[in-house]
Amino acid sequence: MTITPSELKSADANAATADKQQEILEKFDRESITRNVSNRYVKWFIAAICIFYAIFHLYITFNPMPALLQRAIHVGVGFGLIFLIYPATKKGARSKVAWFDWIWFLLSLLGAGYLIFEYQNIVTVRGGIPNQLDIIFSIITVLCVLEGTRRITGIILPLFALVFLAYPFFSHMDFMPDRLLTRPYDMGDIFGQLYLKTEGLYSTAIGASVTFIFLFILFGAFLSRSGMGQLFNDLALALAGHKQGGPAKVAVISSGFMGSINGAAVANVVGTGAFTIPLMKKVGYHKNFAGAVEASASVGGQVLPPIMGASAFIMAETTGVKYSTIALAALLPALLYYLGVIAQVHFRAGRRDLKGIAKESLPQLKDVMKARGHMLLPIVFLVFLLARSVPVGFAAAYTIGFTVVMSMLRKETRMSFTDVLGALEDGARLSLAVMAACAVVGIIIGVVSLTSFGTVMTSSIVTLGAGSLLLTLILTMLASMVLGMGLPSIPAYIITATMAAPALAGFDIPILSAHMFVFYFGIFANITPPVCLAAFAGAGISGGDPMKTGFQSLRLALAGFIVPFMFIYNPTMLMIDPTGLAVTAKEFPLPPVFDIVTVVVTSVIGVIGLSAALEGFFKGMMNPLMRVALAIGALLLIYPELMTDLAGGIIVLGVAAWNIKANKSVSTTSTI
Repeated sequence: MTITPSELKSADANAATADKQQEILEKFDRESITRNVSNRYVKWFIAAICIFYAIFHLYITFNPMPALLQRAIHVGVGFGLIFLIYPATKKGARSKVAWFDWIWFLLSLLGAGYLIFEYQNIVTVRGGIPNQLDIIFSIITVLCVLEGTRRITGIILPLFALVFLAYPFFSHMDFMPDRLLTRPYDMGDIFGQLYLKTEGLYSTAIGASVTFIFLFILFGAFLSRSGMGQLFNDLALALAGHKQGGPAKVAVISSGFMGSINGAAVANVVGTGAFTIPLMKKVGYHKNFAGAVEASASVGGQVLPPIMGASAFIMAETTGVKYSTIALAALLPALLYYLGVIAQVHFRAGRRDLKGIAKESLPQLKDVMKARGHMLLPIVFLVFLLARSVPVGFAAAYTIGFTVVMSMLRKETRMSFTDVLGALEDGARLSLAVMAACAVVGIIIGVVSLTSFGTVMTSSIVTLGAGSLLLTLILTMLASMVLGMGLPSIPAYIITATMAAPALAGFDIPILSAHMFVFYFGIFANITPPVCLAAFAGAGISGGDPMKTGFQSLRLALAGFIVPFMFIYNPTMLMIDPTGLAVTAKEFPLPPVFDIVTVVVTSVIGVIGLSAALEGFFKGMMNPLMRVALAIGALLLIYPELMTDLAGGIIVLGVAAWNIKANKSVSTTSTI
């Protein structure tokens, strides 16, 4: 059926039910359970700290402090804010800050304040060797990190960190397996590693959070205040709303753009899905499918350049590879992922004869661009700066200023002074979950570097892989997905990069390919049953079955599970020329243009063919034999060899031609 203007307005009104959205968010996203303090002085106090926190990060971008100090302030003030903003439990008081949270707030600040006060003694006099007072403040800080992270991300990540924290206390005891035995460690060894060095709580993960990630989250907050979300929605509606199955394509496009900027899959599902999911159901998509479309599109935004939900900056810090190189490498795999989702959406609509939204009820592209199109310029400006090798922190800070200037060009986007302050506060609040995750993962990083546990994990994967690259890839994929279950994407990537990615080094796989591989599977744990929070949130809005929505999300995201294997076997997909390339290389030459064109063409045909096989529809319905043949041809195209490409191309094009001829009389309403 076609959606009329009145029905579109009705769907828009349904999207405005903020209470329902908040209820779903709180059910699946611990980060959304915040206080709304009634005391105006306390509210102003929290807002003032948030604004100070944001300005501090802008200041140190141009006037850096010693790494340990700026990371300590980032963590100390950040966790202080968490204790003021987030209640201890879901049922905790929302209208006031509990008395014990003021104590937690002060303890968080004390942990940072002590390091500032004692910094010179720690560095020059004691040489990083902890005394008793250092250990006490280290324990206080670790407790603040564990409790604060529990409040904002849930219990899984702190429990994971506690298991690692316990390991060095028992790793020398006789009951430990031989592979895990180490020398004895005392309190000074363990807590000195975590607190006094940049290899624990204040690791490279927090380093990336303080210098890169915070600024890009702040940039996203400024874009949001200028109406970027409305621009993406209107733009997607204008481009794809009238197409076959239009609302689902709108969901994919708008959620992909927003997911790349904010990196919050569950929040993106709820925010965008509150509008798109009712529209998808209205045109005839099943409720499970509608929720799955929104979930798979929102999760995929974290692999979509230019921002990739801020995870790309952690990867740059971890691997030493330039951000611009990572963004370029991620481009083709991300586009193939979204092509796979849109193709399945399109073929499902064709199979069920689902129409789009009436054109007269949609915004016109020229009107959208006239009113808000100039707000795309900050993203273009950011890409330009990064392409010119401007330092990432500087590029983010300059782009924030550019966003404010651009917003002044139209009344619809103009930011007042109050909006600027609001954006500073929003950016600080939105950064807390990432900061907490990076800090608590620092405990894991600290223990791994102290005890060499990561080497044990790597050798175990290699041993189980028995010298087979494919088996090792499958084991690494499973490890990444298990570690990524229920975790935010950034800590999921950091953990898998620390313990799983090194297993691939023995197969002469470039470091960028290995890290991108574990990054993909750590992220896609969010839509992989049994723990698939993004899919559960989509089901909460659509009214569908959570587990069935999860499996439907998995099916829609199938290209995302195949693409990582493709770029391991053929690094050309990541714009890498593998010829004579060292495994640890940080600079990657571009492959020949012919190789790039070949991999693009074969991959695109393969992904479309696989999507058609999954849906059983191309120009018309396909019988099971044709579907199997098409799937085999598509997989042959995806595998990077000349003979498989030729065989796959013949099969896919042959099946497609036969299906088109058999359904020549059937008219379609649109193309993909």
